[in-house]
Amino acid sequence: MGKVVAALSMSLDGFVADENDSVGELFGWYQNGDVEVPSADPHRVFHVSKASAGFLRQALTGTGALICGRRLFDRTDGWGGRHPAGCPVFVVSHTVPGGWPRPDSATSFYTDAIAALEAAQDTAGERTVSVSTPALTQQYLDAGLLDELVVSLVPVLLGAGVSLFREQQVGPIRLGDPDVVEGTGVTHLTYRVLR
Repeated sequence: MGKVVAALSMSLDGFVADENDSVGELFGWYQNGDVEVPSADPHRVFHVSKASAGFLRQALTGTGALICGRRLFDRTDGWGGRHPAGCPVFVVSHTVPGGWPRPDSATSFYTDAIAALEAAQDTAGERTVSVSTPALTQQYLDAGLLDELVVSLVPVLLGAGVSLFREQQVGPIRLGDPDVVEGTGVTHLTYRVLR
């Protein structure tokens, strides 16, 4: 099995979206450089710094499945049916939105977060399962199912918004020393979850 990795961009004060659920301040690094990084979706091409390019290429090519919640799925309009990593998407939701599932998309819906993770791991095989939602990140951390935590730390203070870490059910959770990639307008920190 591949690793289960939570990967999110975060403000210095711990938010992954502002109080209006916008990520504009946190995603600027995807377009602030001169190195072009294509995605699996030809309509989404990133322009990042040289350091961020290596980090982003690895994330895009190494991901075998992505898990997210319904809010992110709705906010991105399901990535138009194709995530930039080109991988299957597993959405944890109590309901399935109208028009889904679609035959032209590798997107499936689960009411149970653990069942979604198991299905994603089966699909990803030896590749990474990427978790892109704060609530699921916390749930998998609490359950001891997360292998790594990747924070793309953006030098901005949002003051309020959607927090990456809420009240932990299990703790303390210890992390190893980070692997650090210093991009432009972002520092990518990869922590191994210690067990």
